[in-house]
Amino acid sequence: MGSRFGGLKQLEGVGPGGETLMDYSIHDAVRAGFGRVVFIIRRDIEAAFRERVGARYASRVPVVYAFQALEDLPEGFRPPAGRTKPWGTGHAVLAAACEVREPFAVINADDFYGAAAYRSLVTFLTEGAAAGGANEPDECALVAYPLRATLSEFGTVSRGVCDVDASGHLTSITERTGIERTQTGGRCPDGAGGWIPLPGDAPVSMNFWGFRPSAFNLLREAFERFLRINAASLTAEFYLPSAVNAMMQSGRMRTRVLSGGDSWCGVTYREDKPHVEARLRALIDAGAYPRVLSW
Repeated sequence: MGSRFGGLKQLEGVGPGGETLMDYSIHDAVRAGFGRVVFIIRRDIEAAFRERVGARYASRVPVVYAFQALEDLPEGFRPPAGRTKPWGTGHAVLAAACEVREPFAVINADDFYGAAAYRSLVTFLTEGAAAGGANEPDECALVAYPLRATLSEFGTVSRGVCDVDASGHLTSITERTGIERTQTGGRCPDGAGGWIPLPGDAPVSMNFWGFRPSAFNLLREAFERFLRINAASLTAEFYLPSAVNAMMQSGRMRTRVLSGGDSWCGVTYREDKPHVEARLRALIDAGAYPRVLSW
């Protein structure tokens, strides 16, 4: 909803031709080899979204729509009276299950991840089958970025800070809120009046994931476990990083961490917009993108 930004970030023009960050994301994904775009939206905005957004891409790549609805719950569950808040990013991904039969990426619509990150994820997703035997865990991928590349000069941010083992696999994600920039990286409140220092090269999740279709079954199981505890809550959300974390702790999933480099940028606050525009201009001047994206 763009509460800190003060508007709908997904439709904010940041390129020289008025391109949005979503334009660059889809451009990079198509060039890397992704073959279809699935927009997860609310059904009540479908007509306007198709006209204002989806129609822009339809001539270049197949576009389909999936709908996240509050009442779309497993059998035996129903939303509590008075709840209006969506069930979170994990639930949003489940909404796309009926449209996805192949390896897929999940991104935020208002982040710029960089072309190399899409190429890296395509390599992972095309390496082979999801798992060997029935007792082996499934494997997904997370594109991570150094914390320093994801902070804003204009306010605090929340980030999922990753712990990665020697084999390059994720061991846990810890959600840190209220992170502010420091000379060595960042820091966040510890909840007791002090601060937790965070190194600038700490890998963080910006919600750029790669999955194979088998992940949907694991995600459904995790969502049902979430609902057994939170079905009566008016605010609890089934976040995708938390869902993956739970699947890893159960031994059903492992997550390979891929480097996104320093390419990420986004507009958390309206004051971030000039920085993003300058970053894109530099990439255009370097020949990484055409002056105006054409569809």
